[in-house]
Formats: sequence, C-alpha cells, structure tokens
Amino acid sequence: MALALVERATLTHRVRLLVAATIIYNVVEAVVALSAGAAASSSALIGFGLDSIIEVSSAAAVAWQFSARDHAVREAREHTALRVIALSFFGLATFVTIDAVRALTGAQEASHSTVGIALAAISLAVMPFLSYAQRRTGRQLGSASAVADSKQTLLCTYLSAVLLLGLLANSLLGWSWADPIAALVIAAVAVREGINAWQGNDCCPPTTALAFENEAGAAQPSCSCCS
Repeated sequence: MALALVERATLTHRVRLLVAATIIYNVVEAVVALSAGAAASSSALIGFGLDSIIEVSSAAAVAWQFSARDHAVREAREHTALRVIALSFFGLATFVTIDAVRALTGAQEASHSTVGIALAAISLAVMPFLSYAQRRTGRQLGSASAVADSKQTLLCTYLSAVLLLGLLANSLLGWSWADPIAALVIAAVAVREGINAWQGNDCCPPTTALAFENEAGAAQPSCSCCS
C-alpha cells in the first residue's frame, strides 16, 4: 500500500531538513578543514575539506530532487540525483587517492594541528547520527537518492575516523604512513558505492507499505540500496 499523503509529506519535509543540515555542516567543515590544512601543510586535512565540498554537491542533488512539490516530479528527478551522487563518490575517491599517494611518496610533511584534531573528533561524533537519520527517512520514503546520500554521509564518518587517527598518529607517534593506507581503503569503498548509485538500482518500497504487505502474507522484496 502506498504511503498516506500526509505521511509522505512529513517524510519529504524531513528529508529537506536533513539535507539542509548536511549542506550547512559540510560548508563549515570544508572552510575549517581547508584553512587548517593549509596552515599545517596537511594533505589529509585538505583532502577532508575537499571531501566536504563533494558531500555538499551530493546533498544539493537530493535537495534539488525534493524541492519539487509533486511526488511524480521528485520520482522523475531521482535518476539524475543518483548520477550526481555517483559522480560525487567517484570524485571523492579520486581526491582521497591522490591525497594518499602524495602522503605515501612524502610530498610534504604535515605539522601538528589542534584545530584539525578537534574538527575530526566533532565530525566523528555528529556524522553517524546524521547518516542514520537520512538512511531511516530514505527507507521510509523509498528514495534511493536519499539512501545513497546517507552513505555519502556515512563515508564522511569513516574519513573522520581516518583523519583523526592519522593526525594523532602523526602528532604523537610519528606514523605518517597510517593515514594514507587507511584512506586508500576508504577510496575503494567510495568507488563501490559510486558504482551502486550509478547503476540506479531501485530502492525498496516504502517501509510502511512493506509492513502492510507482510501482514497480508506477501514476501518482502530484496534490494540493495536500502540494505
């Protein structure tokens, strides 16, 4: 059964609020990371700031999709939004890979950055909750683009952890290699998520509809975007 119009409108409004919060946070995050990265000559921080800019483009694509008041128009825009999100993932992977290779080849040595450590810690605390809210709402609404954007936010959580560990390891232990190695793993994950978004696999039907169908004895369909 399709979602009730009132419930769909509520979820759509929630998506818009989450997208706005994502954009605002990532703009601030990008400014702080790029400034701190330039001051400390930290390629990891600069890469993190560039990642924030890419996340803004992903969130903006979802914002554009859900700016339409008509549900049919939003569904028609989903494919384009998914393509933009996929390109954002690929761009993120490219920037992170370049940053990691530069760090591994010793292109430059970063100095200690208190601001960078604080930023990474704050993002590590905030992003999981934001990603969960995006993913839950996307699943309830049956929106593949909203779920894909939540994965972009979740990837930022991983990058925050990598950045924090890398900055701490560099500051406390002198392990300059730990950050770029972990970053390459994150880049591989980003490529995988980008491919999934580019393929545009249909998302699960809204969870409310699934619950109704399950009560009637229907089998729940399998899907990848909402898993």
